[in-house]
Amino acid sequence: MPRSTGHGEPLGFIAQDDLPEGASYEGHIVHTGRVPTRHNLHDFFNGLMWFTQPRIKAALNTRQAVQIEALGIGPTRGGVRDALTLFDENACFSPAPTRLLPMRCAASTGRTLFVTERAAWDTRCEAWLFEHALLEKLVAPYKACTGHAWIIDVPADYFSLADAARCVLLDSRVAGRILTGPLDSRAFAPLPVLGMPGWWRPMHRPGFTTMRASSVPAARRADGGRW
Repeated sequence: MPRSTGHGEPLGFIAQDDLPEGASYEGHIVHTGRVPTRHNLHDFFNGLMWFTQPRIKAALNTRQAVQIEALGIGPTRGGVRDALTLFDENACFSPAPTRLLPMRCAASTGRTLFVTERAAWDTRCEAWLFEHALLEKLVAPYKACTGHAWIIDVPADYFSLADAARCVLLDSRVAGRILTGPLDSRAFAPLPVLGMPGWWRPMHRPGFTTMRASSVPAARRADGGRW
């Protein structure tokens, strides 16, 4: 599928230094299709997100650009741009066929979410890490690494779909919410990503949910997979 910005400009990448003087980052992308990029992991992961979930990235870019054109760039972003920036940097999705489980999980203790409800993962709920700052943190993971989860309603047959089909469905559904729905940073629920079943070997130890972060050495996911 061809990648483009919200204004339909074909996606491409330029060096950060080639961003014209006085141009805003988001405005330049939406009008030209060219993403200013530095040679670092942060921008590398940002580029990957443009390829894996292009509708979401285009929606975020479009709404940021609309806010900038309407309000300009000031000392503070304002509530909508704060929520968009938080989403763009640190979001993860929590899709589920009904809101019951993820809503309960969002308000629960770590033990309820990651131990008592363990069997629900990958059958009734899951998490998709979306953005580049969060992915960059997981290059050197630490226990307290936390994403901002957004609960997404999905069809009843969602968990029977292949990963690629789930990704396309989420890309379309989340992009629509970003473009048309109210945005508030308070809508996100904190999700300690290394506590999710199967993501990090130390979480299987008794007492993981109460151990200090400094007591857990960095380690890769036990099965070498999702991140």
